[in-house]
Amino acid sequence: MNKDIKYFGIDISHLVFDVTDSDGNYYQFKNSLIGFKKFMKLLDFNSHCVMEATGYYHYQLAYYLQENSVVLSVENPLSVKRFIQMKLSKIKTDKSDSKLICEYAKQVDLKLWQGNSKHQLECLQMTRLLSVYTKQSTMLKNKLHGEAVLGQPSKLVVTSLKGV
Repeated sequence: MNKDIKYFGIDISHLVFDVTDSDGNYYQFKNSLIGFKKFMKLLDFNSHCVMEATGYYHYQLAYYLQENSVVLSVENPLSVKRFIQMKLSKIKTDKSDSKLICEYAKQVDLKLWQGNSKHQLECLQMTRLLSVYTKQSTMLKNKLHGEAVLGQPSKLVVTSLKGV
């Protein structure tokens, strides 16, 4: 660990993100542009922000920090969870999680987050959307098959399913 670096452990959720810094100071901000700007006021050139990949919630803050040249690591949630378990912490709050993410940052070799280009993000979004459509299509085909197996399926049900 570089003693000059000030780590910021971030636990992010839908509406807010909780932050604990290397000195143990705790903050909470809205998960919005207003909150991002307020958080930026705490950071300087020695700051290193660390958060878990949370599905969707971390993306906006991560890209905002990246656009503002903040050093950032987005870590695998399982790695962080295992670290927390090793600490034998039984307290599970957003505040305690941000503190433990900061502790994690001080003790492991962090990889810098690069993010994806806008084109790569669009491809990922299209892939996810295609996956959803495929699952829904399969579900409807299976339902139509199930109705046919009943012998005399309801015309209203079949028409409704085919209309979807």
